[in-house]
Amino acid sequence: MDAPNDLSLLSLIVNASIPVQFVMLLLLGISILSWTYIFSKRAALRRAFEQTRRFEDDFWAGGDLTVLQQAVSTRRGEHGALARIFDAGMTEFVKARRSGVAPELMLDGPRRAMRSAYQRELDSLEANLSFLASAGSVSPYIGLLGTVWGIMHAFIGLSTMQQATLAAVAPGIAEALIATAIGLFAAIPAVVAYNRYTTQIDRLSARFDAFVDEFLNILQRQVR
Repeated sequence: MDAPNDLSLLSLIVNASIPVQFVMLLLLGISILSWTYIFSKRAALRRAFEQTRRFEDDFWAGGDLTVLQQAVSTRRGEHGALARIFDAGMTEFVKARRSGVAPELMLDGPRRAMRSAYQRELDSLEANLSFLASAGSVSPYIGLLGTVWGIMHAFIGLSTMQQATLAAVAPGIAEALIATAIGLFAAIPAVVAYNRYTTQIDRLSARFDAFVDEFLNILQRQVR
């Protein structure tokens, strides 16, 4: 095993063994996909918070709920998750009132409809978070696998040499350790983003829960 003269990062990657290069390529793909989800989820959550704030302002402005529902139903995508939860509950409430449902049962339909809409919106907000969690937990081990393989390859090549020197073994170990570095580079942003976005989604979820309870109380007062 001859030591390469160029010990730059690019040279070490190019001269790495095929399995180590495969591990590096896999980690690079995971990292690119993670960053794609990180940026897209960041934009989606920022939009969700803004839409939730705007709808809460409109809802608590004291206007006619029927007019507000008509505005939401015509442009559901623009008003956000909380507006769609409200629309689901209000639609069921209007149907129940028109069909002459008993007052004590009139809130059952809106409650179920809002809970179903709430779960759908929560699932949408949590989309791709599982990938970030998996990338954060698995990437270091994939990088470690590449490192172990690279070091084994370096020592096997070293065993065929008559004189073992640090200059001969150092490049092989260096290229193997790059796999661990790439694994950490893929894992750390994914873990940070997962924890941050999970916290933000929990905050939104709490706001949705509080709104559902408050809206049901408003509907209950209208039933009486």
